[in-house]
Amino acid sequence: MRCSPWLRMAILLVASAWPSYGLAAEFVIVGPRAMGMGGAGVAVTTNALATYWNPAGLAMTQTVDIRMQGGGLAIDRRGIGDALHDLENFDGSNPSAENQARARDIADRINRPGATVSVNGSAGLYVKGHLGEHAFGFNVSDVATGGGFVSTPVTVTPGAPITVTGQMALRGLEARQLAFSYAYAFSDKTFSIGITAKVIQGAAYNGSTDLTGGSGVSTTDHFGKPNISTTYGIDLGAIYRPSSWIRFAVVAKDINKPTFDAAGGGELKLEPQVRFGFAINPYSSLTLSADVDATSNKTFVPGVKSQLLSLGLEQTILSEFLSFRIGTFKNMQDASTPFVPTAGLGIRWFNFRADAGGGYDFREKGALVSASISFTF
Repeated sequence: MRCSPWLRMAILLVASAWPSYGLAAEFVIVGPRAMGMGGAGVAVTTNALATYWNPAGLAMTQTVDIRMQGGGLAIDRRGIGDALHDLENFDGSNPSAENQARARDIADRINRPGATVSVNGSAGLYVKGHLGEHAFGFNVSDVATGGGFVSTPVTVTPGAPITVTGQMALRGLEARQLAFSYAYAFSDKTFSIGITAKVIQGAAYNGSTDLTGGSGVSTTDHFGKPNISTTYGIDLGAIYRPSSWIRFAVVAKDINKPTFDAAGGGELKLEPQVRFGFAINPYSSLTLSADVDATSNKTFVPGVKSQLLSLGLEQTILSEFLSFRIGTFKNMQDASTPFVPTAGLGIRWFNFRADAGGGYDFREKGALVSASISFTF
């Protein structure tokens, strides 16, 4: 099959964004539809959220879409949440051998290699419009990632009372964005390309919280004062639809490597993220989709990287009055992690739509949830 000049151009643009090594921030699942479908959004998102997922998707439908969404994810690895809860409730006034053994057990669980916490979230207003085959969009949004890990191992000092102390480091970045997108579709929407330009205010956090037996352990209140800096980012995307029932897509995010001032000094650079997507429609009301990260993306937790494989299904009934979604995703950088199940529901009443999605990691006790409301014309 002969490759069109526009397709060759898109391939070259994405190839130029490919990082020499994986230092990209993790790819956050934005919006309840993608979340319900396991995080597979690159090839199927054609509403206003395409300004985040893949700007080329804006040109695949001629609609006006106004949407507000919010969501988040939290992962508790190796049971550190339960261990911290036990630390908070530990009574060191009892110096017995049994209580000392309990203190050492709590310390060992907190100090266990790989016992960390990761969080991410997003919220914002997203708008899409069109003029013929030209599509436009913008969003005002906040995409945040962060994590916590033990920086000073928890130690136990016998005595009356028994003292259990340590420290957890907390790191994070908020990317507060004002994004503008443009997309154009060719050959009766056989192919589309898109670009998003973002003004990004980065808020970098570098904090810590004390781990002390018998006292509250707070992570949300100890990220510290953010270091604020402003830069810009550029995303590129393309979608190829050789027939009405199949789509191939690719997006390269932050190809210019935005750099922020890191909290505590130095710089924090976002390397490009590259993700491929695929979707098929066996019939008009059923969508099967898959996404895969081509890049191994860095997180704020040492030793933890993110490279997701996402799979999803959506079945609509009564002309999209109801949309049922299921999916799953897996971090391919951690062979021991399971596939995490997700599900979602959408309700459409004339031009109004409400969607919700979520999932749960039964092994690591990780939870994710998202919801949105929108008007589509």
